[in-house]
Amino acid sequence: MQAVTLKGHKEGFEIILDSRVSFAEITSELEKLLKELRMNNANQKQTAFDITTGMRLLTAEEKKEIEKIVSRFEGFSIHRITADVIRTDVALDLMNQRSTHRVGRVVRNGQVVTIKGDVLFFGSVHQGGILQATGNIYVLGEVQGIVHAGYEDNTRAVIVGDLNTAQQVRIGDVVTIVADRPADEPLDKVVYVSDLHNLESTDVHTLMTLRPKLFVKAGGF
Repeated sequence: MQAVTLKGHKEGFEIILDSRVSFAEITSELEKLLKELRMNNANQKQTAFDITTGMRLLTAEEKKEIEKIVSRFEGFSIHRITADVIRTDVALDLMNQRSTHRVGRVVRNGQVVTIKGDVLFFGSVHQGGILQATGNIYVLGEVQGIVHAGYEDNTRAVIVGDLNTAQQVRIGDVVTIVADRPADEPLDKVVYVSDLHNLESTDVHTLMTLRPKLFVKAGGF
């Protein structure tokens, strides 16, 4: 069984590590392969390799060992190391980021509730309470405190719902204090960050034009 395979592409070279063999076999064969390549590359041409590990996830120590082996050969470097799998905790985090969570709780004064992903909120946020989400927030409940979408730096997020009784509305790093807004400029059903990096509001019917990817994510209409 060949532990290390070299493939050439138009973009460069790829080294494929067989996930079925031991790491010791991989390091041994990798070193032999690089020695042969160095001998055949007498003009010392600079070469960066993409290394693919397939169904094997390398530990931090194993990655360092691979990098150390490649660094021994002048002119050779690693462009990137990729795998066909990811860690369970990373996968769960990605699922949360892409999910819409239903939240019906009461967020009281002094409490901060943080959700990964989008939130369909039908609870209540009291004054001094903070509801924040990394994605969009759809408000069906009552907000008298602070609501923060796109936490911490996602300014493409939106907040949909009645926010005129809120203390503050935040998207990413942009903040508006609702009480300071002119009476003739109420927060309509959709709040978003404009191209001028200001918080603006608009009617819900413009949401599809404003953020079309939201409808692709939801499956469209």
